[in-house]
Amino acid sequence: MEPTFQLTDVYASGPANAEPEPAPPAREEAPTPPASTESATATATRPAPPRVEQLPPWKVLLHNDDVNDMPFVVSTIVELTPLNKERAVQATLEAHASGLTLLLVTHKERAELYRDQFQSKQLTVTIEPQA
Repeated sequence: MEPTFQLTDVYASGPANAEPEPAPPAREEAPTPPASTESATATATRPAPPRVEQLPPWKVLLHNDDVNDMPFVVSTIVELTPLNKERAVQATLEAHASGLTLLLVTHKERAELYRDQFQSKQLTVTIEPQA
């Protein structure tokens, strides 16, 4: 007959010759500074950095290309931006006629995201700071 073991028997008792684990070392507290008679306003403080109410604007510019057809460009603009179909058609026609059009203005991080998304669709979009 084979012996049977209970998991609780093995883990509860541990190895037969095991030494007890040492207690973790006590954490030392940082010494508290002595009480001062000076007021708390005498300490030097850094001036707060200027608050930015709005991030600097960046232009997202769509370039004309001879590879993609207009319906594809329009549907991509509608898919990737908040522009509606009518505005996407206007932007596509302007890029076709003049070689470049302003799609939208946003902050730098989102402009970089738009540029990368359009590049993944093989469309040329550049970004530049708005003057």
